Amino acid sequence: MDIVIDNYKFINFKDDNININFSTAKNNLDFNINTSEGLNNLENIKQWFGVQSVGYLRQTHSDKICLYDGVIHEGDAIITDKPHTAIGIFTADCVPVLIYSKTRAVIAAVHSGWKGTLSQIVYKTIKKIISLFYINIEDIRVYIGPHNRECCYEFGEDVAEQFYNKDIYRNLKIYENGKLNLETCIKKQITETGVPEKNIKSLNICTYCNEEYDLFSYRKQKINYGRMYSFIYIK
Repeated sequence: MDIVIDNYKFINFKDDNININFSTAKNNLDFNINTSEGLNNLENIKQWFGVQSVGYLRQTHSDKICLYDGVIHEGDAIITDKPHTAIGIFTADCVPVLIYSKTRAVIAAVHSGWKGTLSQIVYKTIKKIISLFYINIEDIRVYIGPHNRECCYEFGEDVAEQFYNKDIYRNLKIYENGKLNLETCIKKQITETGVPEKNIKSLNICTYCNEEYDLFSYRKQKINYGRMYSFIYIK
């Protein structure tokens, strides 16, 4: 479901007390934390969505996972079980992955570019959630948001070889015609944890070539591109 707030569009999903959101670039809504505009928009999330706090990270294309504590850490995945707290990550082509357990009310947001995907950050995040909160793996749900998809994600063959050198990706069809399929890699990570495939939802939206939404794309815009904020919270 799309919702519009102050002329800004968000792609929104709800699952009882869990609220999943992917911002778009409609009317140039920008969440770049290196600008005052981006910081103001993050603060606006509180009013727009009725949450008490907004969490995010200084992303480093790593596999570092952080528990939300109100401090801005370096890392690429953030976890919390605190209600009324939005946690999210920034993208402009990389893959945003939002994870939750409805029954235990635990949520996570993951930034998975090619380096994070290579180091299996989504797999590690799900494993950490399970170890910390003792969640039944079949209760985990995952949303994969807009990113530079296999239709457009041009990627060097020499670097793609690093993926095939990983046992988890070795037998997957993830590189074809000079393009890399990050989503297939991420779905493999998810199912390797034991999460049922039916619990994975992909928006199937490419930041580069889609015509339905205004989206930021580093590869398409090159300069003056903003950041989208993909976030999740517990009511």
